[in-house]
Amino acid sequence: MKRTIVFATNNEHKLKEVGAMLPLSIRLTSLADLRYYHELSETADTLEGNALQKARFVRQKFGYDCFADDTGLEVDALDGQPGVYSARYAGDECDSYANVQKLLRKLSGVTNRSARFRTVIALMLGDEEHLFEGIVSGQIADDMRGESGFGYDPVFIPDRHVKTFAELSNSVKNSISHRAQAVSKLAAFLAKVK
Repeated sequence: MKRTIVFATNNEHKLKEVGAMLPLSIRLTSLADLRYYHELSETADTLEGNALQKARFVRQKFGYDCFADDTGLEVDALDGQPGVYSARYAGDECDSYANVQKLLRKLSGVTNRSARFRTVIALMLGDEEHLFEGIVSGQIADDMRGESGFGYDPVFIPDRHVKTFAELSNSVKNSISHRAQAVSKLAAFLAKVK
């Protein structure tokens, strides 16, 4: 019998990416399946805090086992920015393109372009809370490259690669990404839970 778990997101990209990595014993649903189309609050000052905030909200409101994630791009030359504010780096009403353009402006003329993507997943199973983390290190490109992916993918070059996440195939990206690492840990945990 399949276990139903809600992924606390309305992001179709994430849903598809994560759904492909979970065990077949999991029936993944989303906020849209619950007819909940509002943005979930992210007011914590850490990725862990935001992921837990969203998962706890969905568990309390709908009663389902669920998980939520938060991801941040941490750039060394910017003291870890944009970090927890990655999704709204250029302002609350801005989109991914504006966020990337702000990042590139801030790094103009900067030689140290090392960065890391970090994803934290918070899982609520009943009253139990579990955290899973994935990290991938790399460099920020000088300009946007590639058509696939989303967010900062067009400017993030993972270590041991010359292409950005947006230039890599989905299969390659999904095998090395921060989200893939965190989801892999989540999937391994769920495969053991009865």
